[in-house]
Amino acid sequence: MFENLSDKLTAAFNKLINKGSVSEKDLDSALVEVRQALLGADVNFRVVRNFLSEVRRKAMGREIIKSLSPGQMVIKVVNDELTQLMGASHEGLNFSGPPPLVVMLVGLQGSGKTTTAAKLALYLKKRSHSPYLVPADTARPAAIEQLKILAAEAEVPVYPSTPDKSPVELSRLGVAEGVRNGADAILIDTAGRLSVDEALMEELREIKKSTRAGEILLVADAMTGQEAVTIAEDFNSALDLSGVILSKMEGDARGGAAMSMRAVIKKPLKFMGTGEKLDALEPFHPDRVASLILGMGDILTLIEKAQETVTEEEADELLVKLQNDAFTMDDLKKQFNSLKKFGTLDSILGMIPGVGRLKQLKNAKPDEVQLVKFEAMIDSMTLDEKRTPDIIDASRKRRIAKGSGTKPQEVQALIKAFNDMKKAVKQLSRGKGRLSALKGLFR
Repeated sequence: MFENLSDKLTAAFNKLINKGSVSEKDLDSALVEVRQALLGADVNFRVVRNFLSEVRRKAMGREIIKSLSPGQMVIKVVNDELTQLMGASHEGLNFSGPPPLVVMLVGLQGSGKTTTAAKLALYLKKRSHSPYLVPADTARPAAIEQLKILAAEAEVPVYPSTPDKSPVELSRLGVAEGVRNGADAILIDTAGRLSVDEALMEELREIKKSTRAGEILLVADAMTGQEAVTIAEDFNSALDLSGVILSKMEGDARGGAAMSMRAVIKKPLKFMGTGEKLDALEPFHPDRVASLILGMGDILTLIEKAQETVTEEEADELLVKLQNDAFTMDDLKKQFNSLKKFGTLDSILGMIPGVGRLKQLKNAKPDEVQLVKFEAMIDSMTLDEKRTPDIIDASRKRRIAKGSGTKPQEVQALIKAFNDMKKAVKQLSRGKGRLSALKGLFR
């Protein structure tokens, strides 16, 4: 996510990094490029104007820290301001009141509201909560059945809604049933529309009143940029939102919604959807997202994901092998299996500081379909070939390809990806400050 914006901002700041001093002219020149990058990412123009004004004021008025170059100081100012712009710190669901917490998910059709309801339920379940889902979207055909199917996949209880009842009645009955089931979080998937209208808002106000909802979360499509901000203003005006969930952040999201939403409606971005799978929902941490936007990675989120799928012993063993050049094709296969559990390769690699700028790693990012082929090819190798891929000549490639249902060119692509990854890890470990980040990833 944010790849295009990150590249443009990195290009703008690279001109300042090696300067012994940064003049007012240098700063203004860089900020012109930053302005163009932000507007190109569909950030609200008023937000851009205020943001750049604050950055300029603090960058020119701040005493340069001795340990940083002037260019790095400017980047630090930008990073701090980006973090403040998006909310300073993560704000989760408010469980401080008497249970259960009733959460309304609202939004337009197509924003990913129903899937997000199931994602949020699974997220809460993994954190020792007792969620209960209430399908109350009677406007979209099959929405009720869709949520029931997703609830079964997440193994979360769901109210047996039927489309013959009104959304208000379904919500009221569903909450009552959730209370009887001992739920501490009841999530209501409300009806959406193709556009905001008064009938929808009145229906949502009635649901809010009848269920005494403690959280009203707007599910907004991040790919719609400033349009999502306009929609958020309408929903907030009618319902007094408690927060926002940005869906489809893994797609071609230019970043405008994430960077504008908090500044415009003054409500926190609480979560973001990062993929199609039910576990692809993450807390929105403004500081981490700011680091991603500036190309600094997000090592904390990556560590959290790794800790959910890799044991400490496995991590220690892998790190030792990487450091001692003992990494084999079997080890690579194990990592492929682990990677599948916590996100796409692009999203994972983008979290590692400095990796986005490494040419070798950009060339070593197979897609998910290729991973399946790669595993089949590894399974078709002999023990010696797995340990020392350099011995795989043309005849061996043909044999491996035949055994895995692939082509010799694809076997060569696997070998190249394997070697490129090892080179990239070595280069990453040589960079100042990056070895500790790499150790953090595997520990």
